[in-house]
Amino acid sequence: MRYAGMRAYNSGGGLVLVYVIEPGDFQHWLGVEEIMRAEAMEEAEATLAKASEKMRQIIGIDPEVVIRQGKTTDEIHAVIEEDQDIAILVLAAGSAKDGPGPLVTSIAGRGAAFPIPVTVIPDALTDDEIDALS
Repeated sequence: MRYAGMRAYNSGGGLVLVYVIEPGDFQHWLGVEEIMRAEAMEEAEATLAKASEKMRQIIGIDPEVVIRQGKTTDEIHAVIEEDQDIAILVLAAGSAKDGPGPLVTSIAGRGAAFPIPVTVIPDALTDDEIDALS
């Protein structure tokens, strides 16, 4: 997120933070499903509010936030198609033993192609290293 924010700041652009709630998480009785959806939405809103505040404090950018429900790659494609100003997709690669994350793994395996350039940032970089890259 820091790289995306610094890149936006340095290029005079904006920042869109996208949070996708996967649909497979809600296959219970209707009442339980509604509660789970509400909890997922609250988590998404809280996560984006925290991230937005961090970007405002560090970089001075007030990002646009988008919450979607659906398959992650499909929803990211939709956001890119709807907002023609989005010029680059920035993903963070995790270093956990289960891999870099589903989106990064999908792109590496050519399972997901996006109509804009994709930048993958390793999570082991320090803030100073990220700032030097951007």
